[in-house]
Amino acid sequence: MSARTRTRTRTSTIVVLLWLLIGVFAAFQRGYLGSADPSCSRLATTAVTIVAGPLNYVGLDPRIGCSTPQPSN
Repeated sequence: MSARTRTRTRTSTIVVLLWLLIGVFAAFQRGYLGSADPSCSRLATTAVTIVAGPLNYVGLDPRIGCSTPQPSN
């Protein structure tokens, strides 16, 4: 592996980690990480908020709606 490839890989890794860290911070600010309601929608919205990263600060407010199947009686 050349030095150029290693540098590019290292830079890409740092960018992805910073992107996700910003997403975690956005989820924290919105109160998604401290919630006592572990519903499907809450977990999905939290995950999408983290993946969206810095896009949260330019107006993106991802929300996912889902429901889990209920057991039959």
